[in-house]
Amino acid sequence: MTNKRIVKTSGWLLLGTAWLLSACVTINIYFPAAAAEEAAGRIVEDVLGKRPAEERPAPPQGDKGTQIHRTGGWLAALVDFVIPTAHAASPDFNIDTPAIRQIRARMKGRHEQLKPFYSSGAAGFANDGLIAARDAGAVGVRDRTRFNKLLAEENKDRNALYREIAKANGHPEWEPEVRGVFARQWVEQARSGWWVQNASGGWRKK
Repeated sequence: MTNKRIVKTSGWLLLGTAWLLSACVTINIYFPAAAAEEAAGRIVEDVLGKRPAEERPAPPQGDKGTQIHRTGGWLAALVDFVIPTAHAASPDFNIDTPAIRQIRARMKGRHEQLKPFYSSGAAGFANDGLIAARDAGAVGVRDRTRFNKLLAEENKDRNALYREIAKANGHPEWEPEVRGVFARQWVEQARSGWWVQNASGGWRKK
């Protein structure tokens, strides 16, 4: 009886482990979050320009960073050993199509006109990957029409960018995930003194 219980328990443990591994594989196959984050970071940096050196995050240092690297290495090796075909099946994350290039060019060209409004606090980076009018009082009367036009055009292009990237990767249903990684990157790369919105809707100055 004891042996039967051990066999049954082991079977459940194996099934549970297999389920957890398959869940991880599903995430990798259906939305390559790390690749998407890296791609979003490149696009945001292209639009905003490189951050000053003093505002860039410092790389991990010391034994802690080395330990994290080593841990990640053996975990990755374990996953590759157990489920090697999953990584091979992961799709490349495409951000290079004519439509995407056109949108990026428009956003990059518009950024210089938006920078004064970011600096004054009139506009900020919202938590949905768009920009929002945070303080209308910071916009002069003569600039309000232009300000509203710039916001509308920028948000139209941002929405189009997220949609086009999802389509370019053959998964239109990825649009919310694409929007999410971009929202994080806009906040991450916002300059010191600009305003960003947190998950609960509150604003803070970087």
